Amino acid sequence: MTDHIIVEQPSAHPGVQVIRFNRPEKKNAFTRAMYRTMTEALAAANADTNIRVTVFLGTEGSFSAGNDIGDFLATAMGGSMGDELIDFLYALANAEKPLVSGVDGLAIGIGTTLNLHCDLTIASDRSQFRTPFVDLALVPEAASSLIAPRVMGHQRAFAMLAAGEAFSAEEAREAGLIWKVTTPDEVENAALIAAAKLAAKPPEALKIARDLICGSREEVIARIDVEARHFAARLKSAEARAAFEAFMRR
Repeated sequence: MTDHIIVEQPSAHPGVQVIRFNRPEKKNAFTRAMYRTMTEALAAANADTNIRVTVFLGTEGSFSAGNDIGDFLATAMGGSMGDELIDFLYALANAEKPLVSGVDGLAIGIGTTLNLHCDLTIASDRSQFRTPFVDLALVPEAASSLIAPRVMGHQRAFAMLAAGEAFSAEEAREAGLIWKVTTPDEVENAALIAAAKLAAKPPEALKIARDLICGSREEVIARIDVEARHFAARLKSAEARAAFEAFMRR
């Protein structure tokens, strides 16, 4: 457990589990410990009949800046994404109950791609979605190379995942990455209300409907594995070393 992730079941919203990123001083950049806690929370949701929906929330102005670079590099130097990150990606793919996210502000890297696994995402109008994978001489992760083209179409997915173009909240909505855009003051409450409405629905019917809409988990997990192999290989490349050295010099 880490204080940088707060997991709770708010009494005002029965059936809803909240996973809150709580590292605002680092713009909610994820560490290995944070990934472990989130993976445990998603596994708990699968096993607990009292939890019907999980909601991801950040802090004011920051959903997540992606991986904590210092923590990530400690693992990456060995040529691996890290077991904690991979386990979290598997947990997203294997989530048996709806996932909702409320995004306010920065959503970078995994802060963007985890929303591809969410069933409903509500973002504030000041949110920005960006995946600078190729800029760091890396490749997309979280099965985003599979899911994003299906959701957004090839050109928009390429612009986000390969060209590294930033998407505003409205552009993300138009692309199908998110569901609704609201104000910073309303985004968290809107996400919780949406989750509460889902939690009130017949759970078995909702699960079947979600499974039909999401399709094959095995295909998603297979793409996570393929991306991870490419990612690990890229971490050992001279390109990636040069890109990370340049990033750390900023």
